[in-house]
Amino acid sequence: MTAADRPTSTATPRLDRDGEVFVLDLGDGENRFHPDWVGAVDAALAEVEATAGPRALVTTATGKFFSNGLDLDWLGGHADQFDAYLADAERLFARALALPVVTVAAIQGHAFAAGAMLSLGHDFRVMRADRGFWCLPEVDIDMPFTHGMTALITARLSPQTAHEAMVTGRRYGGTDALRAGIVDLAVPEHEVLPAAIELARASASKAGTTLATIKTRLFEDALAELTTPR
Repeated sequence: MTAADRPTSTATPRLDRDGEVFVLDLGDGENRFHPDWVGAVDAALAEVEATAGPRALVTTATGKFFSNGLDLDWLGGHADQFDAYLADAERLFARALALPVVTVAAIQGHAFAAGAMLSLGHDFRVMRADRGFWCLPEVDIDMPFTHGMTALITARLSPQTAHEAMVTGRRYGGTDALRAGIVDLAVPEHEVLPAAIELARASASKAGTTLATIKTRLFEDALAELTTPR
């Protein structure tokens, strides 16, 4: 295994359960979108989707990062797989967006690029107020947003915020992200996960086919762009 083949994260994503709330921990490293990591997160979402009864999902991480986005080191060694890699990332966004349960991203650390987009695939976002940034830096790394990514961002943010975030690559702290409508709550570090679990638990009874239909119709255009082969 070469260095480029190794996941940047130091831990595999782990799915636990707190009563009716599933808690998906993305890991304790940079939690970049290495193919193995993407597969593990997708499998966790599939488990939540397939479970019967009242349930909700909180996605969080451990440490400095929620997710630092695409695994550019892996991409550097697998340029021939670029299109397939992006398609897998977009399908993960789509799965999160259409999951038939209420979902909450508990952003305890930095959420950059694809990591920020993954948070947008959740129904609600709770972010640490005092440290950490939410950012779409693609304009600064010369990587244009795909049609699917653009559709996801513009479906989940106001036109003004989407424009600023995508065109300037602004780094939003928790309080700024709250003002911009990117997150729903900005709280102290120790409250991020409990607040997200409380928010998710309040809507666990809504899981099921009706919620799935509402989401797929609400985000029909974005889901089509995220899942259409290029």
